[in-house]
This record gives sequence, C-alpha cells and structure tokens, in this order.
Amino acid sequence: MNRCPTYSRIRSLLLAACLASASLAAQAQVQAAVQPQVLPALEDLPPDAQRIPPISAKAKYGVLRVVAPPDVLLNDKAARLSPGSRIRGTNNLMIMSASLVGQDLKVLYTLEPTGMVHEVWILTAREIIVHAPPKPLPVAY
Repeated sequence: MNRCPTYSRIRSLLLAACLASASLAAQAQVQAAVQPQVLPALEDLPPDAQRIPPISAKAKYGVLRVVAPPDVLLNDKAARLSPGSRIRGTNNLMIMSASLVGQDLKVLYTLEPTGMVHEVWILTAREIIVHAPPKPLPVAY
C-alpha cells in the first residue's frame, strides 16, 4: 500500500533529473575527447598556491610513469623509487605511487646518490609551462 502519493512523484522526478545530468555529462565527455588538449596561456591561468616545502632547486624536469611500484619509467628509461620516496600532487599533498599506475605525469624530481628517484612533484598546468624545457628548433633544409 502506498500511503504517500507525493513520495512516488518525488522519486520519479529525482530519477529523471539524475538521468538528464548523466546524459549531459556523457555528452561533455564525448566533446572533450574529440577536441585536442591545448594548454592555456600562462597569463590565463589562476595563480598556484605556494608549495610548502618548496620544490628543490636541484629538481630536474621529466615525465614519470609508474609501472608497478616501486618500478617507474622516468623519461622512458627504467628507474626505481627509493624506499623513502615522496610523491607530492598538484595540491602539495602526498600521493601513493600505486594510485598513479599507468599515468604519464609531468614532474620535477630529485635522485638519491644511488640513482633512485627520491622526491617527485607533480606539476600544475602553470608549472608545466614554466619548467618545461624549450622545444628544439626545426632543422633547416
């Protein structure tokens, strides 16, 4: 027995709203997948929060891909995370390496004296523009 006829109407309205929002989200994903990813201009980006502790001055730019922790690819070369390695996200919080498996991340990193990757900072869009090495000029024919 349904004692509250308004409950069934509210439930059907909520279901319709959820379906509509899901279809809009799916359309946005399709449009985003079709359009190429373009980095905005540096002045168009909002300022980043200050990193505390700051990124080391000795840090080098690279592309990191976590294969199977602690094994990583750093600039397409095999490397390994040190036992005490720290990975900081764009919000400066620590991230576990297992949550980054299979992603190509633009990072700044430092190495231990043994050659293992010790500290990693995942870069924001603004930091990528600032820290990325310049692209080589095309060769003249």
